[in-house]
Amino acid sequence: MNIHLSIQVGLREILAHKFRSFLTMFGIILGVSSLVSMFAVTEGMTRGMRENLLASGGVERVSVIDQDVPVEQEDLKPLSPGRTLDDVAIILEHCPLVEDVSPEINLGGAVVQHLNKSTRPRVVGAARSFLNVNTFEIEQGRFLSDLDVDRVASVCVIGWPVWEALGQSRSESPLDQTLLINGLPFRVVGVFREYESEHDRRLRESGRLATMQQRAVERRSTTKAKSARRYSFAWWRNNLVVFPISTMLATFRSASLQLPYNELGPDPRLSELNLRVRDPGRLNDAVKEVRLALLKTHRGVEDFGFNTREDWADSIETSVKAARFSGGIIAGISLIVGGIGIANIMLASISERVREIGIRLAIGARRRDIFSQILIESSVLGFLGGLLGLASSFGVVRLITVVAELNNEPVIRLWALAVSFGFSVFTGVVAGFYPAFKASRLDPIQALRYE
Repeated sequence: MNIHLSIQVGLREILAHKFRSFLTMFGIILGVSSLVSMFAVTEGMTRGMRENLLASGGVERVSVIDQDVPVEQEDLKPLSPGRTLDDVAIILEHCPLVEDVSPEINLGGAVVQHLNKSTRPRVVGAARSFLNVNTFEIEQGRFLSDLDVDRVASVCVIGWPVWEALGQSRSESPLDQTLLINGLPFRVVGVFREYESEHDRRLRESGRLATMQQRAVERRSTTKAKSARRYSFAWWRNNLVVFPISTMLATFRSASLQLPYNELGPDPRLSELNLRVRDPGRLNDAVKEVRLALLKTHRGVEDFGFNTREDWADSIETSVKAARFSGGIIAGISLIVGGIGIANIMLASISERVREIGIRLAIGARRRDIFSQILIESSVLGFLGGLLGLASSFGVVRLITVVAELNNEPVIRLWALAVSFGFSVFTGVVAGFYPAFKASRLDPIQALRYE
């Protein structure tokens, strides 16, 4: 039998029972829509996490973190001073695979004031290397210089959201303005370029960003909103004030005398110690170099570890694979249900067409012609269900975006559409095998007698 004629017969059967055919395809439509939506959401998550990875310094950035000492070194723990500026000096001197090192001290709970307005941004004491290691950019003015650190200068660099939170507009430059940080005056010498995720950019272009930011401001009084704001990557990047680390030590750490060892003076411990390696391909070698160097300044006590962005990249891939697997199972169940529906309706269609099949067999039709016709009809159901599922998936993804207000907007890829559509057609073909086999095995005489 001609394949084009089989397709025409299949379409006529579908059009002759429109509502029944739609109900039959509904499972396929849901399966394809859920599969495309799952791919879109995970693709958006992946892009957002990779975007954050690049914005935070990429795989070249490595953080030296505190960790529990080994059991055998418990008695030696008090000997280590922790992460200090001595670590910075020894890394730069003995680790040629390291390009730059950024010592940082966070001033928790700091209040920044200007005129009659105040805000609580992230306040960090840092050196000139902060800009390079953490991949920040300056939009206006300059960043901190080595001279600022040497002179213990009261200067700072801020992010635009900090300036706006103080009741000022971007049309008025914050350069040379004086801010009070915990009551002490600091002159603004630079402004960071604002980090904007792809999601925020699309919201801004659609005009929805201002509305959502206003809602966020209205919700800041709640604990949940504060927690969400604290862990927002955009907030971490943009709501920032940086001044010289020497000023932090001399001004805000000078009264702290509780040291891990018996010395007087300001608390020298760093909140963060980040470094940038020269060659990401030799990341493990660089980490080994730094470990050996830090063991000297930590007096042999291994109370430190390393947080590499390579681990972050691996966790991104693991999370995405897990999300795709679980979402694929759910979508697969919908497709299986749709396939069962197609098989059921094809069996019902055969029961209605037993005499027709008997007549065709009696006048010379081959059993493989009957088999191919039924198989093509079920494939057409899968094909049309897949097309309708692809069309509806755009609406489903849009609904998810609006209702869930995801941080990472779902992204529909061509390969996701092709895979989902391919599964729908495959389901239609598989679902038609048994009905087609059953129809092709009918006895012509018994079929002609069928009432």
